[in-house]
Amino acid sequence: MPSAPSVDDSPARLDTPPAQPSPPRHIRRATPAFWRAVVALFASGFSTFSLLYFVQPLLPLFAHDFGLSPAASSLALSLTTALLAVSMLLASAVSDRVGRRALMIVSLLSSAALTTAMALFPQWPALLSMRALMGITLSGLPAVAMAYVGEEIEPRAAGLAMGLYIGGSAIGGMSGRLLAGIIADDHGWRTAALIIGLIGFLGAGLFWKMLPASRHFQPRRLDLRGIVGSFGTHLRSPVMLRLFAQGFLLMGGFVAVYNYIGFRLLAPPFLLSHAVVGMVSVAYLAGIFSSAWMGDLAARHGHGRVMAAGVLMQLAGALLTLSANLWLLVLGMAVLTFGFFGAHSICSTWVARAARQGRAQASSLYLFGYYSGSSLIGAGGGYALAQAGWAGFIGLVALLLALAAFNALLLARRVPAA
Repeated sequence: MPSAPSVDDSPARLDTPPAQPSPPRHIRRATPAFWRAVVALFASGFSTFSLLYFVQPLLPLFAHDFGLSPAASSLALSLTTALLAVSMLLASAVSDRVGRRALMIVSLLSSAALTTAMALFPQWPALLSMRALMGITLSGLPAVAMAYVGEEIEPRAAGLAMGLYIGGSAIGGMSGRLLAGIIADDHGWRTAALIIGLIGFLGAGLFWKMLPASRHFQPRRLDLRGIVGSFGTHLRSPVMLRLFAQGFLLMGGFVAVYNYIGFRLLAPPFLLSHAVVGMVSVAYLAGIFSSAWMGDLAARHGHGRVMAAGVLMQLAGALLTLSANLWLLVLGMAVLTFGFFGAHSICSTWVARAARQGRAQASSLYLFGYYSGSSLIGAGGGYALAQAGWAGFIGLVALLLALAAFNALLLARRVPAA
């Protein structure tokens, strides 16, 4: 007689859902993946800002070669940043569809190609056309890099990662200006553009090789209604609006001083050469340290208070450029740069962490304000310089930075921790 089938007294498991794979971890601080990401982001910041700002010490040369006023020559930068500001609003949406990494790589490669092409165009309208196109191509990196950090880097390491990315932008801005000034002094601005473009290609290659793949990015279809809604959500937030305004004021005051410091140093009482004027960009070394240090400091002592300290340092540096003593003026540029990069590092990290959703759109709105300040205040400062001299120009910058310091203090009171 066959034995009775055994009875399993254990609870039935037929309805037990299969084990779900654990979500991928964020990139943790001090891991190999973190350092690869930091190197890649550093290279991208270096390339982007050297390609964008190498024209600043060349503005007096453009004014001389093409018969332009200081304000008109500044269009070589202001037109780029204006189109960059607008294009980044769309770039964030495109990155939601095609991916962060792919868009950033294409952005760097195409911008390097346009910079090398500048050497082939001897007329001012053609040069401006190349720079305008660069505003569109460069837009695929800054806002998307902020979104990548917010998505992939663990929160406690995000401030350091963003600070090192901005440190790379500081070195890139310094190196682009320094090399352009030295090369243009002996070989002209076209050779300078060619060499800066080739350096941009090298930075793009390093970025391509080192950046870890996105593990938390989820591609989404291009939903214009959702994108507009995301923009609207951020624009209805008082804190986000203050952060966007902060970017406008900080960048506007900073770029305006760097746009026109060359005209001051070429004129009496300094009468420096273009190569020496380009060397003033060594002050950017102060920003390399401050961006990472102040970003880390803000995580411990409060974003608003540390950012306000950075803005006040930027204001003090601008006032020191009123001196007729060259060493005090150079010190002023270093203090200005230290304060700016520290405050910008804190502000950009704050935006990336405060945006609970639509992080790419929040980043692009911040950078829209940031580069709008560069374009509008950068160009408008030239008219202030022509009408009121260097003292009147610095008075305008001081007013803008005083507003930024007040804004930072209000943020510190209303949002004590980011």
